[in-house]
Amino acid sequence: MKKYFIIIPSLILCIIFASCRDDFAFSNSTGDLGFSQDTVFLDTVFTNIGSSTRTFKVYNNSSNDIVIPRVALAQGENSKYRLAVDGIPGRIFENVELLAKDSLFVFVETTIDINDFSSGDEFLYTDTIEFDNGPNQQVVELVTLVQDAIFLFPERDAQGIEETLLLGTTDDGEEIRISGFFLDDTELTLTAAKPYVIYGYAGVPPNKTLMIEAGARLHFHSGSGIIVANEGSLQVNGLSSMTDDLENEVIFEGDRLEPTYADIAGQWGGAIWLTAGSKNNIFNNATIKNASVGIIMDSVNTTSTGATLKLSNTQIYNSSNSGLIATGANIEAENLVINNSGQSSLVLRLGGEYTFNNCTIANYWNNSFRQDPTLFISNIIPNTDLTEDLVQARFTNCIIYGDRDIEFILADDGVSQFNFSFENSLIKFNDRFDDFVGFANYDFNNASLYNQSFFNVDPIFKDEDNNQLQIDTTGGANGIANPANTTVNDILGNSRSSAPDAGAYESTDLSAG
Repeated sequence: MKKYFIIIPSLILCIIFASCRDDFAFSNSTGDLGFSQDTVFLDTVFTNIGSSTRTFKVYNNSSNDIVIPRVALAQGENSKYRLAVDGIPGRIFENVELLAKDSLFVFVETTIDINDFSSGDEFLYTDTIEFDNGPNQQVVELVTLVQDAIFLFPERDAQGIEETLLLGTTDDGEEIRISGFFLDDTELTLTAAKPYVIYGYAGVPPNKTLMIEAGARLHFHSGSGIIVANEGSLQVNGLSSMTDDLENEVIFEGDRLEPTYADIAGQWGGAIWLTAGSKNNIFNNATIKNASVGIIMDSVNTTSTGATLKLSNTQIYNSSNSGLIATGANIEAENLVINNSGQSSLVLRLGGEYTFNNCTIANYWNNSFRQDPTLFISNIIPNTDLTEDLVQARFTNCIIYGDRDIEFILADDGVSQFNFSFENSLIKFNDRFDDFVGFANYDFNNASLYNQSFFNVDPIFKDEDNNQLQIDTTGGANGIANPANTTVNDILGNSRSSAPDAGAYESTDLSAG
């Protein structure tokens, strides 16, 4: 035991002496630094919204320990960029040490107000990071495109309390509120002049209509959305005619513009919420992507007749929950595409009245395990005693497909009406274990329910994972639609053939590229 007590102090002494050595010989850098990239692009940002943090590495490829006399932004403390060099924040750094064959990280971010510069809707902001000076100086370029926008957000009162919208009350009479604000009359027409960035829920007041013109871009911060009040309306006018430029669609998406966020579901944790009693809601040539729920359509307006919501030439993608949830609603849809939802892409619950024509309802969600079918239809709300008549759920010339065996479920309580039909449609329903045999609603030989419909024949989508749901001429939806009631044009404006296809897209030869 004694010899262990002798050895351990000796080791400690060696460590202490080693740690106290001061013989590291650092020499000045000679302009031979290496960089993981020589230009850092921070993507497009909206004015006054911080960018993502970008990272690059600086390499000492020499066999000598070096010191970099100066690492600094060329614009110094006036620069709109912010740095962190090996974890230390700042804009100017002196005597940065770098061991032989080692590297260090540099982090870059920015927040820019476009109003600080010359007028214009876009401004390219640049700076450089200078390493050393004089003949040994090396630089890394920084580039950011700043885009001007119109910001819509809740105001705060004199006490700093943020504006909210009243949704209702609990059973105990307590108010239910969300962060939001009512749009005033000057904000009820949104144009393509500048993008809009929305914080909280933008509310459409009762008896008012929010008009969104062709080409408008709406960007939602986390937890934000649109809510339409009783007797209010939302009308999205992406195209006035099929001859218009298809780039004039209206886009609803998150407020992060970096390419890495282009297809991330659930970025704006809200939805476009058309509350009970809203009316005359129209979406034409719109894309809704990366939300929690694309559209929530509550029960019908009892003071008006016809569809509460009309959808045409519209796409809903990458919803972390569902693309469209309708509760006792009245919806008409044509050339509608929904894909990639964490749960069901389309939910029609607690009855209602629905017609879907030449629609592609799909689900190839791959971000987590999905147990819900692409399409869910019911005259109830599961796990409650609520039940209402399903007056009609009619699907004509549609594709209902996905990567699971069972891609539609019918939840009929046997109490309220349950009227549905599929005509000239392609459906994914592979009952491997005969779990649905003997249930009348799943009698696929019943022509009154499943007239001229086909099952489990791959539609051959172009790239379902990336929401490209164009179909091939050899796929299962080719030529199965009824010419008598197909849409005149598909979602891209292409004319339907004399032997038209099911779904929102008329088929093309995908092998031809």
